[in-house]
Amino acid sequence: MKEFLNLLDKYFTVFLVWLLNKKEYRINEKYELLLDDTIKVGNRTLYRIKALRDFGIIKKGSLGGYIESERNLSHSGNAWVYENARVYGEARVYGDAKVCGNAKVYGDAKVYGGAWVCGNAEIYENALIFNNARVYGEAWVGDNARVFNNARVYENAMVYGEVWVCDNARVYGDAKVYGDALIFDNAEVYRNARVYGEVMVFGWARISGNARVYGEARVFGSAWVYNKEVYGDTRVSGEARVLRGLILMENNILINKKVI
Repeated sequence: MKEFLNLLDKYFTVFLVWLLNKKEYRINEKYELLLDDTIKVGNRTLYRIKALRDFGIIKKGSLGGYIESERNLSHSGNAWVYENARVYGEARVYGDAKVCGNAKVYGDAKVYGGAWVCGNAEIYENALIFNNARVYGEAWVGDNARVFNNARVYENAMVYGEVWVCDNARVYGDAKVYGDALIFDNAEVYRNARVYGEVMVFGWARISGNARVYGEARVFGSAWVYNKEVYGDTRVSGEARVLRGLILMENNILINKKVI
C-alpha cells in the first residue's frame, strides 16, 4: 500500500508540473484561432487569428490573417500574419517576420527574422525568406530558393530552383531567375530578363530587357547586359555594355568595352 501511495504521489507531482507548464504556455500565447471565421484553401480549413496580448505593434484584440494551425505562426517574437494573408501546410512564420496583404506562404516554406512578404506574393515548397529580405507585388519564390540579407524580389518576378538572392540584390519586373544562379552584392535583374544555370551576377551588374544569361556565365563589376545572350563560360565585367549586336560564348572575356 505504501509503495502504491508513493507511486501515486510521484505521478500526481508529474501531472501537476505538466499542468502548470501548460497553463504558463497558454498565458504566453499571443494569439488564438477563431473557429467562426474560416476560409477554405482546397481541402484545408484556415482560421483567422486574433491577438491575445500586446506585442510589437500589435494590440490585444487585433485581427490578423489566416493560418491552418498553430504550427504556422510562432507564439514567440513579433511575427504576425496580417489582413488576408494565408499561411498553411507545414509553412512557418517566426521571429519578427511579417506576412501581409493577400500573400500566401505554404508547403514547407519559412519566413523569419525581419523578413516581409506582402502584396500578392507567394512563397512555396522549401523556399526561405529571412533576415531583412522583402518579397512583394505579384512575385513568386519557390522550390529551394533563398532570399535573404536586404534582397528584394518584387513586381512579377519569379525566383525558384536552388537560387540565392542576397545582400542588396534586386529581382523585379517580369524577370525570372532559376536553376543554381546566384544574384548578390548590388546586382539587379529586371524587365523580361532570364538568368539560369550556374550563373553568378554580382557587384553593380545589371541584366535587363530581354537578356538571357545562362550556363556558367559571370556578370559583375558595373557591367550591363541588355537584350542579348551571355552564356557558356563568358565573363562580362568592369564597365562593359552588351547591348544589341553580340552573343558571347565559351571562354570569352569582355572588359570595359561597349558592344552595340
